[in-house]
Amino acid sequence: MPDTARGLRHVEHVMGTVFSFDIRDEPTTAIHQALAEALRHLHQVDAIFSTYRPDSHISRLDRGEIRLQDCPPEVHEVLSLCARAAHDSDGWFSNVPAGSLDPSGLVKGWATEAVSQLLYEAGAHHTCVNGGGDLQLRGQAAPGTPWRIGITHPLRPGELATAITAPHDLAIATSGTAERGSHILNPHLGTPATTFASLTLIGPRLTMTDTYATAAFARGSGARNWIEALDGYEALAVLPDGKEWRTSGFSRYGA
Repeated sequence: MPDTARGLRHVEHVMGTVFSFDIRDEPTTAIHQALAEALRHLHQVDAIFSTYRPDSHISRLDRGEIRLQDCPPEVHEVLSLCARAAHDSDGWFSNVPAGSLDPSGLVKGWATEAVSQLLYEAGAHHTCVNGGGDLQLRGQAAPGTPWRIGITHPLRPGELATAITAPHDLAIATSGTAERGSHILNPHLGTPATTFASLTLIGPRLTMTDTYATAAFARGSGARNWIEALDGYEALAVLPDGKEWRTSGFSRYGA
């Protein structure tokens, strides 16, 4: 594995956010090709799933212009994962949070994990793929040095709530109000979830880590017990008054 200066980095504006790629392996031809394929994949995902594009498959499906069997297989995969997340979270995750079909709460994490896997299969085993603030980490930042990720404090601009050290492959997802205001809805009431200022979830893979973070944020006061019961997940929550709580195993990763 090369030193940091010999890695490969790229930033792509897609899906209404910013994706960044930090690859710490020797940038071989195969890795360059995989990165190009990853970028094509992200733009394809946007074309299929964007709720802001009236011609996307998900928009047309929501309007009843096409059927599920008329959609690319990715739509069936995503909706199946959404159904799993809804079941696992007792309905606190929903792909119809405001009454319209919107699987955005799962798609970004799913797409980020997918392109991380593309890079891994091409030989990039030490990577950080950041999809709009949600990360899939693999390998190490440098030989013998784990990835270390700062989590922004939602109430204190310029400060960190914690720094997470990744001793192995890890996913990190944060749901909160700092960037977009109160945009996560309580799916049972259709009103904004306001229990937390932010909730950061650590898990093995980003698809479900991101989705469960959304569900936990929406769940509110019951989130801590629910996360404690999930195998392989830990969380840090910051409340609107600045108080915090951490799940029992969070100290393995953050201060």
